[in-house]
Amino acid sequence: MEEQIKKRSEIAVEDTWATEDLYPTDEAWEQELATLEQDKEELASYDGKLASSAQNLYHYLFAMENCDEKASRLANYCMRKADEDTRNATYQAMTGKFMSVIVAIGAATAFETPQILSLSDEEMDKFYEEYPQLERYRRYLTNIRRKKEHVLSPAEEKLLASTGEMSQAPDSIYGMFADADLKFPDALDSEGNPHTVTQGTFVPCQESPDRVLRKNAYESLYHTFAGFKNTAAALLNAQNKQLKFYAEARKYPSAFEASLNNTQVPTSVYLNLIEAVHQNVDKMHRYVRLRKKLLGVDELHFYDIYTPLVADVDKKIPYAQAKQTIYDALAPLGEDYRAILKEGFENRWIDVYQNEGKRSGAYSAGAAVHPYVLMNYSGTLDSQFTLAHEMGHALHSYHSNKYQNPIDSGYVIFVAEVASTCNEALLMEYLLSMTTDRKERAYLINHFLDQFKGTLYRQTMFAEFELFMGKLVQQGQTLTPDVLCAEYRRLNELYYGPDMVVDDEIAMEWARIPHFYYNYYVFQYATGYSAAIALSRRILSEGEPAVKDYIRFLSGGCSKSPIDLLKDAGVDMTSPAPVNQALELFGTLLDEMESLMEE
Repeated sequence: MEEQIKKRSEIAVEDTWATEDLYPTDEAWEQELATLEQDKEELASYDGKLASSAQNLYHYLFAMENCDEKASRLANYCMRKADEDTRNATYQAMTGKFMSVIVAIGAATAFETPQILSLSDEEMDKFYEEYPQLERYRRYLTNIRRKKEHVLSPAEEKLLASTGEMSQAPDSIYGMFADADLKFPDALDSEGNPHTVTQGTFVPCQESPDRVLRKNAYESLYHTFAGFKNTAAALLNAQNKQLKFYAEARKYPSAFEASLNNTQVPTSVYLNLIEAVHQNVDKMHRYVRLRKKLLGVDELHFYDIYTPLVADVDKKIPYAQAKQTIYDALAPLGEDYRAILKEGFENRWIDVYQNEGKRSGAYSAGAAVHPYVLMNYSGTLDSQFTLAHEMGHALHSYHSNKYQNPIDSGYVIFVAEVASTCNEALLMEYLLSMTTDRKERAYLINHFLDQFKGTLYRQTMFAEFELFMGKLVQQGQTLTPDVLCAEYRRLNELYYGPDMVVDDEIAMEWARIPHFYYNYYVFQYATGYSAAIALSRRILSEGEPAVKDYIRFLSGGCSKSPIDLLKDAGVDMTSPAPVNQALELFGTLLDEMESLMEE
């Protein structure tokens, strides 16, 4: 019988994140939340005054920056506490209360953008001359002013701001539905033993060598989602409808263009990624054929896609060992980097293990006091790589918070996956360098191949699906379960090829992907992976000069456009070259895997 999932109260304190570093108690949080009302009144008092003097503009932006910093701290506390147990009504209520206050502040300060845009370029230049302190906000102001054609009247901006809380409804409801309310039947293994199926245990079940367990867990999850397919489709339809509403309100041709313009990423980068992967889809088909051959199955199903190809090498990796291995693997990034990593490991930046009701998956949240990392560590090789990944995010946030003003510290989505995946690439290179055993090397290469499959190919497939949904909604159509399942099936057939059985269960997978509520986010996993492969190779081959550029990139926040930040680090993502180079490496790894696995 498998070990039962613990209650939150049964988790050792040292394995939980230190939310008390934000606020010692819920009461302290409530007291600080109440001060946002005064902040709102102070900010609102500048209505009609921003364009009247450089000094007024500076003082408003300074007050806004401080308010945002406080709001970030408040958000981190209630949201981190809510994720510890999604069933806890106290923290659900606190998060809801916080969001209501933030929406009210947004409505009260809706005058900001129109008044900043009312200034001519000449007037703006004069403001910088008259009040040099305003230079602190030049990047922020320039970014607002570049969107001039998409900004509405003050009254319209206030109305849009007041809808902010409603716009979060599809994502919030989906989170409650998928993480808190859905219950999946136990999955029996080949010996008849039951295994608990949750969003957190699903992938470990899929990695099991027991094919009966894999199949039963797979059917447990997807049959349950299929039983709620209309609800799931309605939520995804609502998400895409609200994106369309905001894009049209701001005079963008589509939600797709609105999203990428917001982070200063050309739409061509997204479309080039899909095209480059299509041109290399033969390598994915080759990978599927190799997997089918090595598993020795007549039919390859999606419940066979996660289990290691090399038997008897997989072993449990204790959390302490995983931390030490990651620390050793990241030596190429220098002792300063590793000192911060060690601080995070030893000072409760990480919420380590799964507990009942805990949010599934993993993430890093970049609070000013220090980052917070959510894990559901299970002792697998994949869990170890996830820890390296999230600590890459954490150290990116740490550096940006340390070296940028608060207003410029929040790096945009496009670069967010680079630091995390660079850590993974360095860990893989380290593990490969530490083994001479043929079987273990094949096992690691299998994991490396699976990273390419899961990140470059799969996330690009997700991105293509997201583009399809956006186009359909833009045309006024409704996302029904039948439409979603048909397109998702088609894409799986395209990406995985003729050697993979594309069944009714996998056609429902769209219902369990939370990133479809993130607004054209997923393509950045694939572009970030490509950039990270290029950066990790540069770090390993060039040493200190490359590390220096990389740390400068980590410290950049949003002080430059994401494309320029990556160019400074040595990667040009406006070119398909990084994607093609990464996929070329995928092909080389396939060659070695085939060679290692020959009789």
